[in-house]
Amino acid sequence: MKIALIGYGKMGKAIETIALERGHEIVLRIDITNAHEFTRENLVLADVAIEFTSPHSAFANVKQLLEWGVPVVCGSTGWLDQFEEVKTICKDQQGAFLYASNYSVGVNIFFELNKRLAELMAPHGTYEVSMEEIHHTEKKDAPSGTAVTLAEQILATLGRKKTWVNHISDNPEELEIISERIDPAPGTHKVKYHSAIDDIEIIHTAHNRTGFATGAVLAAEYIRNKKGIFSMKDVLGF
Repeated sequence: MKIALIGYGKMGKAIETIALERGHEIVLRIDITNAHEFTRENLVLADVAIEFTSPHSAFANVKQLLEWGVPVVCGSTGWLDQFEEVKTICKDQQGAFLYASNYSVGVNIFFELNKRLAELMAPHGTYEVSMEEIHHTEKKDAPSGTAVTLAEQILATLGRKKTWVNHISDNPEELEIISERIDPAPGTHKVKYHSAIDDIEIIHTAHNRTGFATGAVLAAEYIRNKKGIFSMKDVLGF
């Protein structure tokens, strides 16, 4: 498979390593130093584009790729206020688009655990719930996309919480997410239910970027030659 990497920072390089190990070819690497090479002529050489850039450029990149007919795997976070527009573009272009806030297989299992735990805790109003996330200092958005996904899963199930906030809160209707930026942490997410009697916690800690990169390549392999809008649940068969 021929892959274009849109974003060639630490994550892009980790994805390149895994892709090459799995026998794929990198036909294009785009970063701020060669943005002029982000052209239709170059991109149509790729079977799939993997987009890991920033909240400020992700939407424009994904929109352009879909309009050029290039299947897109996107891992950029912080731009989801435009997600519905991307879905519309993908449908209009009969394209292929896969987004995940986190491509790690372990994190996607963690998502399923989070949903199930919220279901179990919903009837037990004596438990308060809060979240913490830790990332490296180059992380541009806070809270992380993974934390937002976890929070929205909890809000969808736990009726006593109405919204999430990215600060300490005394409002019982707010789900607090505390974000820390510490090097060289690749990512830790904690969901904690606590009461006067006991605490229940689930924690996922990434040791490096390999899990994220592997999942992104698996996603690219999955959407090649497909049409539609997909998620890691499709890739992993959840």
